[in-house]
Amino acid sequence: MTEEYQKRINAVFEFIDTNLDNELSLEIVAQIACYSPFHFHRIFKMITNETLNQYIIRKKIEKAASLLLHKKELTITSIVHQLGFTSNAVFTRTFKNYYHQSPSNFKKTHLHKFSKISQIDSKNSQQMESYETYICNLMNLKNFTTMHAKIEIKELATQPYAYVTHIGVEGLEKAFQKIIQWCTPKQILENNRSKIIRVFHDSFKITNPDKVRMSIGVTLTETIAVNGDINIGHLQKGKYIVGRYELLIEDLEKAWTGLFIWMNENGYKKADYNPFEVYHNDFNKHPEKKAILDLYIPVEYYFN
Repeated sequence: MTEEYQKRINAVFEFIDTNLDNELSLEIVAQIACYSPFHFHRIFKMITNETLNQYIIRKKIEKAASLLLHKKELTITSIVHQLGFTSNAVFTRTFKNYYHQSPSNFKKTHLHKFSKISQIDSKNSQQMESYETYICNLMNLKNFTTMHAKIEIKELATQPYAYVTHIGVEGLEKAFQKIIQWCTPKQILENNRSKIIRVFHDSFKITNPDKVRMSIGVTLTETIAVNGDINIGHLQKGKYIVGRYELLIEDLEKAWTGLFIWMNENGYKKADYNPFEVYHNDFNKHPEKKAILDLYIPVEYYFN
């Protein structure tokens, strides 16, 4: 895979993310990548291990799952129309292929749950936690947040960042190394205002870990030229819940889950843009191997 291929596919990822409500034919998307439809189809599958159609359908269903979780005022019919499915029946059948239950049952089952939602194999069955176990886990996560997090609400201005794309949980360390190697000779991190970040374009709660797309990057304080598979993105302007943590990397999932619980219990609602992490140290150099970082959750509004 060449750097040029990855750069053009990054543009496609961004285009699809912002146009899931519109027509996304092979011809239209191939134009964004500046390839012929035939050539683009082959490159896209090589990079994502999915055909374009498979990728778009998965992203639509995952967006539907996110809307069911975070936009309880929306009806299933309105989601069907918004995402361009031909009928409720087609949407329900496709949704069941991913989550093995109907959209309405999914909404009832997972609306207040904090654990990951599994896209499980059809040969297996989902095991539901007992109520007692659920409450125990909930309390443990709330206690973890109380003990380890300093939480604030912040207004963030639009922030540019340089990044490399990474898909899945394998090989993450190499992605971090790559962005650090890129910015070291440019002395980007020496001004103390630029930070290493990880932006989540998918949610581990609704997307299989091997398909979660992330941007591993560094925030920028000035315009800078990029090349190869380094791209420029922008953190969205808006209001964020920010949790400051000092923890072991293996506790990151616990921290994220606890922060989302805090969001729900304090009346905030997730906005439709991407959460991210900001790193303040190299945890490998910490005496206890702990990362000092901020977790950012975008929020839409506050309600009583």
